[in-house]
Amino acid sequence: MTSQTITPGTGLASPATLCTCWPGATVWLTGLPSSGKTTVARATAELLRRRGRRVEVLDGDEVRRTLSAGLGYSREDRNSNVERIGRVAQVLARNGVTVLVPVIAPYAASRDLVRSWHRESRTEFLEVHVAAPVEVCSERDVKGLYARRDAGEISGLTGVDDPYEEPAAPDLRIDSHTESVDRSAARLLALLVDGGLA
Repeated sequence: MTSQTITPGTGLASPATLCTCWPGATVWLTGLPSSGKTTVARATAELLRRRGRRVEVLDGDEVRRTLSAGLGYSREDRNSNVERIGRVAQVLARNGVTVLVPVIAPYAASRDLVRSWHRESRTEFLEVHVAAPVEVCSERDVKGLYARRDAGEISGLTGVDDPYEEPAAPDLRIDSHTESVDRSAARLLALLVDGGLA
C-alpha cells in the first residue's frame, strides 16, 4: 500500500494523503445536455478527495477542446469521442484512479463498448444516469444550446432532434431535477463505498 500527499508550495508528493490502496474505477455519468452531469461529478470528486482518493474528472467539454478537437457531431464522430475518452479512462482506472466521466455518450452501443474494454482489463465500470426531463434541461440551458437550437443556429441537439438512448439498467439513477447536488454526490459516493471502490 502506498499513499501520497502534496507538500504545500512545492507540488511534490510526500507520504499520507492520496491513497492508492483502493482499486480504480470509471464512473460514466450519462444524461442530456444540462442534466447536471458535470456538477454531480465535481461534487463527488471533492468527496472522494476528502477521503484521500486519487480522482480525475474527464469533462466532455474540455475533452472536445483537446483530445477530440476536430470531431463534429455526426454519429460516427460522437462514437469516436466516446471511444477516445473511454480509452483514457480505462488506463487511469486500471492504475488506481477513480475516473468520473460526465459525458453525454448518447448511444448505448458506444457505452457498452467502453464497458467491455474495462471488463477485459478487469477494471470496474459503473454507469450512472443523471436523469432530468428535457423541459427542465432546456430551462437550465447551462451552455445556451437549447436557445441556439430554438433560434435555428444549431441542429442535432441530443434529446431534441438527435437521439439519446437512456441506459436500460444503470448502476445508479440520479433524478437531478428532484434532489440536491449534495444528495446526488452522497448517493454516488455510497455506490462506490458499497462496491469496495472508495
